[in-house]
Amino acid sequence: MFYGAVVWDPWLIVSQIVCLQCLYYLTLGLFMAVLVSARVPRMSLVYFFDFSTLVTSTVTGWCAIASFLLSSLAGAGYLFHLIERAKKCLDFSATLYIIHLFICIIYGGWPSSITWWVVNITGLALMLLLSNRLCIMRELQEIPIARLRSNV
Repeated sequence: MFYGAVVWDPWLIVSQIVCLQCLYYLTLGLFMAVLVSARVPRMSLVYFFDFSTLVTSTVTGWCAIASFLLSSLAGAGYLFHLIERAKKCLDFSATLYIIHLFICIIYGGWPSSITWWVVNITGLALMLLLSNRLCIMRELQEIPIARLRSNV
């Protein structure tokens, strides 16, 4: 799509949000399987959505924190490939974390742990800054005109 053309397509936006959310949780599950499942007898959704699992007093808590932060770095790559616009990175990354907050509230109540808030705000900042930087670098690349010019 030409970047100057502004087309509001709600189905595209919703599908991008759903795709980004699914990829984020898929990546989070992969990192949780690698880092956390070796330390717990049974892996469950508690480690994804319950705020009480993100603690700094246990090795399992640190592994869960690392999983969330690594997933936010991967999410920046997903934003770079799916969204492709620097000015949309804030909207989509904030939407991802707001949806995650609502799922956490439904699953385990209001997150009252300061660690949960620090981890998720840090993850949001990492995802936003890295994806924004990657998209800006792509947008600032030179457009190759020589191959588009005809032989006159």
